[in-house]
Amino acid sequence: MKKSEHILIKKSSEGDVDAFEELIKDYEKRAYNIAYRLLKNSEDAMDVVQEAFIKIYKSIREFKFKSSFSTWVYRIVVNTSIDFMRSKKVVYSLNEVIKSERGDVNIEIADYENTPEIELERKLTKELVKKSIDKLDDIHRTVIILRDIQGFSYNEISEILGCSLGTVKSRISRGRIALREIILKEMEHKDIKLSQKE
Repeated sequence: MKKSEHILIKKSSEGDVDAFEELIKDYEKRAYNIAYRLLKNSEDAMDVVQEAFIKIYKSIREFKFKSSFSTWVYRIVVNTSIDFMRSKKVVYSLNEVIKSERGDVNIEIADYENTPEIELERKLTKELVKKSIDKLDDIHRTVIILRDIQGFSYNEISEILGCSLGTVKSRISRGRIALREIILKEMEHKDIKLSQKE
């Protein structure tokens, strides 16, 4: 942790609003991206991030410097997002290539030209992945977004979710396998090319 960040945390815990605003600005973009990936709605994501930052400001005195400040912040953002999902029962989606312990599932779409056929194929691919991710439960959807979309390490996810490293690895593995199986099953009814690298 940077010395300047440590100072800002201390000042924020003493009620210094300006210090808190300076402290939190480095986390705004990623916090929003996490919330948006989970909620798939810009307004909801902004509301959730605002609510999360209010929680962070109110509880910053409880931060004991035992973990990194960033993972503590993102844990609150994730938990606030999950609470919102449960209350609103929103629809979730994912638009990225799926990775699996047994290999990657790459959805092949040519990007050297934008013909109507390619645009249609791209749209169908996105819809396929959206439908597939929607079928995952909250736990697996969350870890896949944190790991494969947001790029957090296993240790960071463990801190963010407040569970053991082994649990994180297990959830990610099961989530990827479940998502891969859903996609492959959906492919039986779709005309999109898949390349499996085993």
